[in-house]
Amino acid sequence: MSQEIAPLWHGTLVTLGLLLASSAIGYTLALPLALARRARTRLVSWPAGLYSAFFRGTPLLVQIYLTYYGLAQFPALRHSAAWVVLRNAWPCALIALGLNMAAYVAEPLRAGLAAVPSGERDAAAAFGLGRLATLRRVVLPRAVRLVLPALANEGLIQLKATALASTITLLDLTGAARRLSASSYSTQPLLAAGLIYIALSAALSLAFRRLEGRRQR
Repeated sequence: MSQEIAPLWHGTLVTLGLLLASSAIGYTLALPLALARRARTRLVSWPAGLYSAFFRGTPLLVQIYLTYYGLAQFPALRHSAAWVVLRNAWPCALIALGLNMAAYVAEPLRAGLAAVPSGERDAAAAFGLGRLATLRRVVLPRAVRLVLPALANEGLIQLKATALASTITLLDLTGAARRLSASSYSTQPLLAAGLIYIALSAALSLAFRRLEGRRQR
């Protein structure tokens, strides 16, 4: 039994690491992407729109393959210092998951920014706040409060999306369960992995509900 628990435990840690790191990238990049999508200058809004269209319009699995296998097609990259990192599966999965999540999180965030009443912006200006201060202290907190359920949903989707990392040899929770199942000719490791995913999803949902409760105070 311990021989089965250890790989699943290690796979769970890999999954959590991917989830936390890719979510940090996704949520961080989503704000400038949402602001760029709302920009009046086409030179700014169009590239952001193309970015969103690519990552939202193509399967995440294809994006992971392009990152892991596609980058190896560039000799200049293979002979650069970055190749020490990019030749490994974990960083490639992290990049694909983070960039993909940013495109999806940016859309509800953009809607939240648009939903903030103009009167609140005018009030901030009346108090002498500049544009950046208004965005940081008034508009952004209000927008996040409005779309927090959607942002929480993207976090749950990201947890399940990390399972695709197993397709590029990464032994995350899904990869470890698949290997154990193949070696033991049993579905029990897969069932155990499913229960772990359910537990992680429940914990993540609880964390977001508590955060939403604090935001509403």
